[in-house]
Amino acid sequence: MHDIYGVGPLSSLALCAWLGGADRLSSSRKAVRFVGLDITVHSSDGKRSPGRLSRQGPEVLRWLLFEAAKTSARACAPGYGYYTAVKERYDANRACLSRARRIVRQSAHILTGLGDDTFTIVAQPIAPTTIAR
Repeated sequence: MHDIYGVGPLSSLALCAWLGGADRLSSSRKAVRFVGLDITVHSSDGKRSPGRLSRQGPEVLRWLLFEAAKTSARACAPGYGYYTAVKERYDANRACLSRARRIVRQSAHILTGLGDDTFTIVAQPIAPTTIAR
C-alpha cells in the first residue's frame, strides 16, 4: 500500500483490515460500495436524491480515505491533475471523494494481486520477560 500516494501506515492497516484478503470482495467496485463512497442513483421510489454518498461502511475508514485524498491537492502529488480537473468542474470536496474512490480501487487491486500472501506474518521468537514482584 505504500505505493499509493497519501496512504500511510495507519490508512494501510485500516484498508487491509476492512477490505480483507483477495477473496473477500470480487471487484474494486464492490470495495468502493462496501466503504460507502459510492454515489447513489435515482431510484423509482424517489426517497433518495441522486448524487449523494451512500454512507454504508466504516465511518473511520471513510475519514482516513478522505484525509489521504486531501494530499492530492498538493502540486507534487501524482493525482494532482485529476484532482484539479474535478475541483474545477465541481468543488474540492467532490474532488477529494473522487480521489478517495480511486484509492480504494487501487487498494482492492493490490490486495487481489497479493492473493494468499496478504496477511502472511513472519513469526519472531519473543524473549521471556521477568516480572518484578
